[in-house]
Amino acid sequence: MNKVIKLIACILLPLIIGGISGFLTVSEISGWYTALNKPSFNPPNYLFGPVWTVLYLLMGVSLFLVLEAKINSKRNALVFFFVQLTLNFFWSIIFFKEHQVALALADIAALWFCILMTIVTFYKISRVAGLLQIPYLLWVSFATLLNASIFYLN
Repeated sequence: MNKVIKLIACILLPLIIGGISGFLTVSEISGWYTALNKPSFNPPNYLFGPVWTVLYLLMGVSLFLVLEAKINSKRNALVFFFVQLTLNFFWSIIFFKEHQVALALADIAALWFCILMTIVTFYKISRVAGLLQIPYLLWVSFATLLNASIFYLN
């Protein structure tokens, strides 16, 4: 596969997964989510789309770098990457669509762990790929605190 096509596919994968999840839950943001008690540090809703878009782009580039690395043992790294992508997809559905704040908190805790393991395993293959995942871990750390606060306040 041409490297440019592979790069585009790697970038599109998380963007599409995130886009589908967002599409399935967007109606709940202006309804159910608005009515929740939220902590004072809750960011404005318009911030989430641009932040997630950048994070998905970084995830895609990171995935590309790992796939292109001349190392045979990528299995664990790719498993962690795809597990975290799956957990990411379902968090929005669990939280926004199903209104299951506690279950979403469990999901995001597992997501956080899988992102950390993705960073560790990606870094062993490509330092840049591992480092590109750090903003994602930081944002999910913040989102975990936000999820926990919403659980506590409601």
